[in-house]
Amino acid sequence: MYLGKVYVSYKPSVFDPQGDVIKKSLNQLGFQNIGQVKQGKYFEIKLTDDSFEEAEANLKKFTEELLINPNTETYQYDIVEDEK
Repeated sequence: MYLGKVYVSYKPSVFDPQGDVIKKSLNQLGFQNIGQVKQGKYFEIKLTDDSFEEAEANLKKFTEELLINPNTETYQYDIVEDEK
């Protein structure tokens, strides 16, 4: 069994309104050394594939088909063996 960890964020060219609000709030709290804040999503998915290669292919496929909007978002992932 494998554990897939998917990190989703806006593409660099897409304005992140929530990140902007967080940055402004941090500035109001006195944190002036904030250049930019990007907000995103995080998924943990247990995969029961027989091999790492299968798990990776399936993770990429359903992430691109369901978890992200390919027009505005990008993603990174990690896959580790799940010991639980």
